[in-house]
Amino acid sequence: MKLNLGQLLAILILLSTWSTGQVLRDQKSQAFGNSSVSNQPITNRQRLKWFVRSTVGPESLTAGLFTAGFGTGLDRPREYGPHWEGYGKRYGMRFTGIATGNAMEAAFGSLWGEDPRYFRATGQSVKGRIKNVIVMTFMARQGNGTMAPAYARYIGTSGNNFLSNTWRADSESGVGDACLRTALGFAGRMGGNAFAEFWPTVTKHLFHKRP
Repeated sequence: MKLNLGQLLAILILLSTWSTGQVLRDQKSQAFGNSSVSNQPITNRQRLKWFVRSTVGPESLTAGLFTAGFGTGLDRPREYGPHWEGYGKRYGMRFTGIATGNAMEAAFGSLWGEDPRYFRATGQSVKGRIKNVIVMTFMARQGNGTMAPAYARYIGTSGNNFLSNTWRADSESGVGDACLRTALGFAGRMGGNAFAEFWPTVTKHLFHKRP
């Protein structure tokens, strides 16, 4: 089944509505970034720092190595070929998409104070932290400290994937391809949230030195 842009955005809005209900029931907990630090509006400097780290930070660059390798192994798109040159093209294409999407999210979010950062829920149970990962994929903290659908993220993720159709290979420049990439973009965002949420805990246990 192929989804057009309108259907995809409708699904995302429904997910946001569901997420809003989850947040309202948990406002008094430490989940969903509900801390004194996260209640402070994001500054322009912090927004720029988020853009740089999300675009050229080690997590983003490393993820690009794997996705480019996966695409090369499957030879998708076929125009690039299953070789090192094709690998480089796939890595570059992924990077331009990430950079464009992050720039759009940061720029549009600055207009209404949307905070693109992820805030951990360290005071919660594992179930609560998993819920935080899911909710914060579709929601974002606003300048007044409330939670709302991450509209700038929707614009950036869908916008960069449809815009990139103009310079992508013909075999992956259709509407259905852009919709699939948009869905995968949110899945990747959720994976990034999960990494940010749990990796510090994992490393703490792995490298904890006993007295």
